[in-house]
Amino acid sequence: MSEPGHGADDLAATVATLFRRDSRKVLATLIRLLGDFDLAEEALQDAFKAAVEQWPRDGIPANPVPWLVSAGRFKAIDAIRRRARFDAIDGDVATAVEAIPDGAARWDEREEIADDPLRLIFTCCHPSLSADAQVALTLREISGLTTEEIARAFLAPPATLAQRIVRAKAKIRDARIPYRVPAAAELSARLESVLRVIYLVFNEGYSASAGAELTRADLSAEAIRLARLVVELLPEREAMGLLALTLLQESRRAARTGPNGELIVLEAQDRSLWNRAQIDEGLAWVERALGAAPPVTAPTAAGAAASPRARVSVGPYALQAAIAAVHAGAASAEATDWAEIVGLYDVLARLQPTPVVALNRAVAVAMRDGPAAGLPLIETVLADGQLQDYHLAHAARADICRRLGRNADARASYQRALGLARQEPERAYLAARLRDLPP
Repeated sequence: MSEPGHGADDLAATVATLFRRDSRKVLATLIRLLGDFDLAEEALQDAFKAAVEQWPRDGIPANPVPWLVSAGRFKAIDAIRRRARFDAIDGDVATAVEAIPDGAARWDEREEIADDPLRLIFTCCHPSLSADAQVALTLREISGLTTEEIARAFLAPPATLAQRIVRAKAKIRDARIPYRVPAAAELSARLESVLRVIYLVFNEGYSASAGAELTRADLSAEAIRLARLVVELLPEREAMGLLALTLLQESRRAARTGPNGELIVLEAQDRSLWNRAQIDEGLAWVERALGAAPPVTAPTAAGAAASPRARVSVGPYALQAAIAAVHAGAASAEATDWAEIVGLYDVLARLQPTPVVALNRAVAVAMRDGPAAGLPLIETVLADGQLQDYHLAHAARADICRRLGRNADARASYQRALGLARQEPERAYLAARLRDLPP
């Protein structure tokens, strides 16, 4: 324990930091111990309430996470006993003890709990759940995203996502789906959903869907940690590709915001701020994901990205990592090999023909061949209708119209993007673009 007597403001800040950084880890362990999502969520809230009440008197524990798990577990066991006693008024009061899950009864504070989020992901990605339910539930429980944030990631109505999450929890409870990393024979069947979840968690950390800050470093770090665990467990190409992608994207974090948190787009970033160690590791994983022998030293970006167009077995994460590798190897936006990037997007579009991939390819074509070549491609994507509520699609059109001198069209698209954006740094960037447009 630390010394008691911390100021109220210091304690509140400490609890808030712990909640933001560790609450999902605590929740994952409570779900394992209690066997019930809703009971674990109540226990999580009770644990932090106990911390606020007890830590001013007793001091902050040296290891807060096990303390929080224990506090939540005790609160949940008390609730289970009260409920069981009430239900057994006319029967055997011993059911109050029998109702306590075995995992909760055997909890030891010295247990290793770091891998519980990975266990939870595999539980949430059980094949008896639909693919969308798997991802929605895991994003809710692992990353703590709100239903609205998940809905934006899915481009789906919040009510639809809420129903999926409720049904998925009920299915896990009623079917008694085990809380564990599956045996080797089962891993491959669940890998696609697990990787998709980690990818979406990383995306929310890399570019938060809403709020005052551009990024959420805690989510990005957790996604990278989980990607490493999956690669250790199942070293397949797509797992390696996802790890490479997250490392290469994360390497730009320090250059993506200015001193006041303002957004700095890729072409304007100071590339000397990019994390070289993450780039080198990411490039090495790209090389492995593309099927080459494990490199002795990190490959060049060109070498890492040169072969995917000829490789039909490469998956979408490895391809995206190869695209990120091309960016990582360029000294400036102007020096970027946009022809190579368009070629990689051509392959990705065949593997994953989604509107977002088509949008990104259109932007790359505009960079390779000029804005006049990219604009009709972006307008085709928007005409399809699926990205009408996606602010980045309108922002991309606005930028190309601005480059073509079509200021009225650029203004309309910037206004549309600004109306859809929910993240303050992006809104400020779009508003500045609007102000800078000539009349």
